[in-house]
Amino acid sequence: MALDKDLIRTVIFEADTSAGKTFDVLLLVFILLSVAAIMADSVGWIHAEYGTWLYAVEWFFTIAFTIEYALRLWCIKNTRAYALSFYGIIDLLGIIPTYLSLWIVGSQYLLVIRVLRVLRVFRVLRMVRYVGEAELIAQALGASRRKITVFVSTVLALVVVFGSLMYVVEGGAGGHFTSIPTSIYWAVTTMTTVGYGDIVPQTAFGRGLASIIMIMGYGVIAVPTGIVTLELNEANRRRANTTTCQSCSAEGHSREAAFCWRCGVQLFRSQDPAADTSSTTHKPG
Repeated sequence: MALDKDLIRTVIFEADTSAGKTFDVLLLVFILLSVAAIMADSVGWIHAEYGTWLYAVEWFFTIAFTIEYALRLWCIKNTRAYALSFYGIIDLLGIIPTYLSLWIVGSQYLLVIRVLRVLRVFRVLRMVRYVGEAELIAQALGASRRKITVFVSTVLALVVVFGSLMYVVEGGAGGHFTSIPTSIYWAVTTMTTVGYGDIVPQTAFGRGLASIIMIMGYGVIAVPTGIVTLELNEANRRRANTTTCQSCSAEGHSREAAFCWRCGVQLFRSQDPAADTSSTTHKPG
């Protein structure tokens, strides 16, 4: 019996149906079990005693994930868009290491990257609010990336300056500031309020400079928090839903969106072919 592409796509990419929920839950179980098997196989005594069984289990999961990846490419309309998307790349990286292990010993342990695919199943069991909040965070980070880039660049410049100053002040005191890179490392840990304590200034001037850097560290934490919070408030107006584009598998559409934000394909198909054709010829400005 021929497979129905639309049915397979709905089961694999959507979570609004019982079949879609079951598929996502099964996928989550497979992911967690495969990661657990890889981690267990890295333990010496477990590998020595159960290595053969774990090897067979790993190939079982790899074949299952390979079939799933092939079905995703087959049922989605824009195969290239999905293959080059974040999840498409993660799906591919989740199966390649096992095949590489046939030629490269040890590469199978890279399969822990499969845990990233757990991100896909946050929408299971109609957990819309979790999907929505995750989308809000992604939108806020994307909108604030330029501000954060400028801020991080400024912080990097400051730690280089402060680290170099501390090297000048403390470098000849017989302490731990033996080079400028080491002093910059100290400036980073101090300004970020981590403070490991493995490197400490010995002179009075050095301690005074360290105090100034510590106080500035509070600003380092507050500024990016304020930037992201502002963008979160702005992104809160555009609540995300779980609708997946039938063409490129893009998610994170606004509730009122009628067209995909990535490829422009209509999200909701009309039951009337004539109406559907007319609606797809005009996109909202």
